[in-house]
Amino acid sequence: MCDTCGCNITPGNKHLVTGDGKLAKTGDGREAVTVLKNLLNENDRQAAHNRSHFDHHNVLSINLMSSPGAGKTALLEATIDALADEFTIAVIEGDLETENDARRIRAKGVNAVQITTGSACHLDAHMVHNALHQLELSEVDILFIENVGNLVCPASFDLGQHRNITLLSVPEGDDKPAKYPVIFRAADLVLLTKSDLLPYLTGFSPEQAERYLHELASSASLLPLSATTGDNLESWLNWLRSEHRAQRKQVSS
Repeated sequence: MCDTCGCNITPGNKHLVTGDGKLAKTGDGREAVTVLKNLLNENDRQAAHNRSHFDHHNVLSINLMSSPGAGKTALLEATIDALADEFTIAVIEGDLETENDARRIRAKGVNAVQITTGSACHLDAHMVHNALHQLELSEVDILFIENVGNLVCPASFDLGQHRNITLLSVPEGDDKPAKYPVIFRAADLVLLTKSDLLPYLTGFSPEQAERYLHELASSASLLPLSATTGDNLESWLNWLRSEHRAQRKQVSS
């Protein structure tokens, strides 16, 4: 998370540090200059609240993170098409501006709530909580949260999700796990997207990307797939099915 760009203050948590907000002043009554620690604490509290909502309604929540253009929305479109008869899916979309991605998801007949963050380069738990008021969680099996395209800040904020998925697209290069370790270390699964481009972008080595990933002491698998051609999409779908069963079992136990 970046302290210099101010991304720790978002439209979702700004009320905490302005006016009479609970974090607007320090303990001795002075105006707070550094509120990062308190904001993170409040974010974690809200995230736990979100997670309890998901658990209560037996919803598997998944946070999708990647750089811009790695294929998050295309992956969601292909996933919705493939699982339409098995699961009820909802999506929370995060972007600085526009409802472009939410419109793409709604065109698939799926409820999508767009969050526009303005200058904030990530979602936080407060923004997600506000979006949940527009969803009927009792009718949802899997909720995807498509985070803002950014390989740094999204990994620092718990949203209440059960699983983190980080996408690495072939055009980005195989060294991204080494360059941006935090977001890849946080992943429960890394999806190597746009794998249909591997024959053309011969400088990308999936083996090297996986080596960088495991050098982070990450146990996450690297799963190549293409949302465009459908190559290996079934492996991703089976992972979702397995995680959905595991989440249901955990909540009921």
